[in-house]
Amino acid sequence: MESSSAKSRPIIIYPIYFKKVPRSRGRRVPLKYSGNFSLRDIEKAARELGYRVEIEKDKNHPAAWWEGEGRLVVYTEESKEKVLLKIAQKMAQNLNIR
Repeated sequence: MESSSAKSRPIIIYPIYFKKVPRSRGRRVPLKYSGNFSLRDIEKAARELGYRVEIEKDKNHPAAWWEGEGRLVVYTEESKEKVLLKIAQKMAQNLNIR
């Protein structure tokens, strides 16, 4: 869980990190946790995990700038890969509940 420590740093997260595309095209989570998740899905999962987040709708991944999906800023002390995996697992869990 995210603490309110002064050591928290921003981690930038783009929706493409969770898409069912090859890693060479931007995916950063295991294929079994990937899907067509929106920025709102990612935000919801991050908040449920206790992270402090901000949405930046006007910012886009450089390799997919035309998609206009925005990005999420997560403040944490954890590594980016750990945060991405936790969010991906939470979204997969949320899908199984529905």
